[in-house]
Amino acid sequence: MRTSFWFLPSGMAGVAIALSFGLIQLDTMASTEWVTEVGWLYSFGPGGARALLSAIASSMITVAGLTFSITMLTLQLASSQFGPRLLRNFMRDRGNQVVLGIFISTFVYCLLVLRTVRGTEESSFVPHLSVAAGVLLALSSIAVLIYFIHHVATAIRIESLLEALAVETHATIDHLYPERLGQDPPHDQQSDFDVPDVPESDFRPIMAGSSGYMQRVDVEALMRIATEHDLIIRVEARPGRFVADQDAVFRVHAVDRVSDDVADMLKATFILGHERTPDQDLEFSIRRIVEIAQRALSPGINDPTTALYCIDRLGEAFGRLARRDVPSSLRFDTERRLRVVTSVISLDELACPAFAAVARYGLADADVVRHLLDTMKKLQRAQGPAESPQLIKLIDDIGRESAGHLCLDFDRRAVQ
Repeated sequence: MRTSFWFLPSGMAGVAIALSFGLIQLDTMASTEWVTEVGWLYSFGPGGARALLSAIASSMITVAGLTFSITMLTLQLASSQFGPRLLRNFMRDRGNQVVLGIFISTFVYCLLVLRTVRGTEESSFVPHLSVAAGVLLALSSIAVLIYFIHHVATAIRIESLLEALAVETHATIDHLYPERLGQDPPHDQQSDFDVPDVPESDFRPIMAGSSGYMQRVDVEALMRIATEHDLIIRVEARPGRFVADQDAVFRVHAVDRVSDDVADMLKATFILGHERTPDQDLEFSIRRIVEIAQRALSPGINDPTTALYCIDRLGEAFGRLARRDVPSSLRFDTERRLRVVTSVISLDELACPAFAAVARYGLADADVVRHLLDTMKKLQRAQGPAESPQLIKLIDDIGRESAGHLCLDFDRRAVQ
């Protein structure tokens, strides 16, 4: 619902409908004398009220169409310039949804108030308070339109986009790496815990049932089910992985304790979708920044400055991750019994593919190579030589390979 253009505008339109009925009821209960006592209210007759409400309604639906067209144009530009994976960020932008909702709500409100204005010989009724509220909504819509123009111009800037991606990446790091399943022992104390040797034949596979990308796993529910039924659950598909309908998401020990009801409970602990999401998928969060850098370094765009911005954000994210303790892949309950076995991605496994993907496109650009090597060396110093053997090797590989792609001796000496 957060990534849709219909939910929030529909809710705001519902509020506008309720507001119109409420104000019309107040106008019906009030006498006409009080209108002359309140100077800021419009004292229109039926014809003037109809003309004003009609003008507001027609202008609001026109502006709503214009807003929708600008939003679609922004999505098209973002998809071609930065990659289709970033459309989710633009679609879940709350500012765009609120703007569209206000225009639609004002249109719906004026349309419903307009039907109550009567000016015949038999009866005459003008909802003065409701008309005044429509004018206030129109003035608010003008302010919202000015905000929308500024917001779209700001949101399409690469600096704003990278900042938003960095915030999501940091949130994913904070969510995943401090997280523990049960009692997570330190690496040097795992031998003190009960780690049984279970043969593969004693594990029952829990199938996905449908195909899609693993988006989220309810880790607390897994621990609760494993503890209540005395199970060992091995997670086969971590968030971000694509699974087919007959792929095993979990493998559970022991077979005799995994009834169909327990299997249904386990199937309710994960969410499959048609796209990857950054909530529990740190690789996807990093990949979106890498994709922007790769597109910026492509011959069709040729924007190395954007690639430098992306390298800065990658270094920031990996530096944040380097300060965190990597959790164990074994999760134990309070009685020191193994309950969940999962896969944990190390910093080298995240950073090396990301930096290598940028380096493939930027080996011929001395500025990109120098900035990339500088960021990687800072990360290597923060992590320590013993913890980053793959990163050290990648630094040597990039420095060596870039020498053959740089055409100026000045650039080669700078990289060296």
